[in-house]
Amino acid sequence: MTQPRCTSYYTASIQQESAYPPLEGVVEADIAIVGGGFTGVATAVELAERGYRIALVEANKIGWGASGRNGGQVTGSLSGAAAMRKQMRRTLGDAADDFIWDLRWRGQRIIRERVEEYAIACDLKPGHLQAAWKPDHMAELRADLEACQARGMGDHVELLDARQVREVIRTECYHGGLLNRYNLHLHPLNLCLGEARVAERLGGQLFEHSPVERIEHGATPTVVTAKGKIRAERVLLAGNAYHRLERRRLGGKLFPASLGIIATAPLGGLAEAINPYDLAVYDSRFVLDYYRLTADGRLLFGGGANYSGKDSPDIAAELRPRLEATFPQLRGTPIDYAWQGMAGIVVNRIPMLGKLSDHVYYAQGYSGHGLATSHIVGEIMAKAIAGHLEEFDTFAACRHLKVPFGDALGNPLLAAGMWYYQLLERWR
Repeated sequence: MTQPRCTSYYTASIQQESAYPPLEGVVEADIAIVGGGFTGVATAVELAERGYRIALVEANKIGWGASGRNGGQVTGSLSGAAAMRKQMRRTLGDAADDFIWDLRWRGQRIIRERVEEYAIACDLKPGHLQAAWKPDHMAELRADLEACQARGMGDHVELLDARQVREVIRTECYHGGLLNRYNLHLHPLNLCLGEARVAERLGGQLFEHSPVERIEHGATPTVVTAKGKIRAERVLLAGNAYHRLERRRLGGKLFPASLGIIATAPLGGLAEAINPYDLAVYDSRFVLDYYRLTADGRLLFGGGANYSGKDSPDIAAELRPRLEATFPQLRGTPIDYAWQGMAGIVVNRIPMLGKLSDHVYYAQGYSGHGLATSHIVGEIMAKAIAGHLEEFDTFAACRHLKVPFGDALGNPLLAAGMWYYQLLERWR
């Protein structure tokens, strides 16, 4: 059975709702894509621009999962950068540093150019602050500033001390921060729906309310739903944390974590008073808080994570104390929306790109940093399908831990690991 969209601020402010038919009968395509989130839709746009016949199938609605529920921040964060560097040096040598640096900033460019080229209305705005939760965190931000300056991006970033941070974000929580004018924030569901319309305009076929039952491998792989089939030269599995397909190969490698977000009632003049430069913000903790203003002046606030693989019982009750600790000015402000979405967490935090057979690809596992990363992956997957495999092969060569009995034990082990890192951070 398919499911409606969650009740969220994003759902309530959709610019143009999707209305694609269920898959029925047999459809022929060059490429079949399973999953209507950012990975599937972004790859569909890339491939359609290259002239491929695309058929995309989604179990529920386009952007139904984490792609339409996240914090809306497009940043250069790569939580698995250290692990990437270690593994990718085996294939790229010293060029791994340049490759990873490019990954940090390519997603912003892709999204900015696509929104402009196709006039996608998604409240796209520049400006982001990574805030130092502890004085010791300033060293990491300073190192990031110096890296940006060394690579010609110094004009986009500025290191702020505690007093300067209080001028741009009216809270006493932080000891400084790195202001980044290249990073972006936006309405992710409207972006995903807008990109889907682009894919359709370029000749793609999109289907909703059509859960995939299985993928039949072979020279001409076939995607099978209850009432239809897509026969294609190649298939991309892009379901991330929400699908249960191909468990023999993919089980035990990616684990769902529930991320919760709230949106206040419109704040009126308080919105500019607490965030006068309309910045997106996250802090420098391992498990962080993040927030930004919406187009209609609400504060959208997320934080923490539930690594049990299940939704939290009352996300508004969990997040209100964190909201009010950050902004005492908002104590008692009504919360109009509260929702949750499942991120796909990989143990080493390296996105998982690979092949299940000669003609069936997969891409998943952005560990909470999917908005920018999914668009980079869409470009990489399109290049691979077009025969340019260098970047795909770099990711495919990375090793990923497969947890024995992973679907049963993976989330408890992940929760224990996160508790350990939080404990280390507390005493750092």
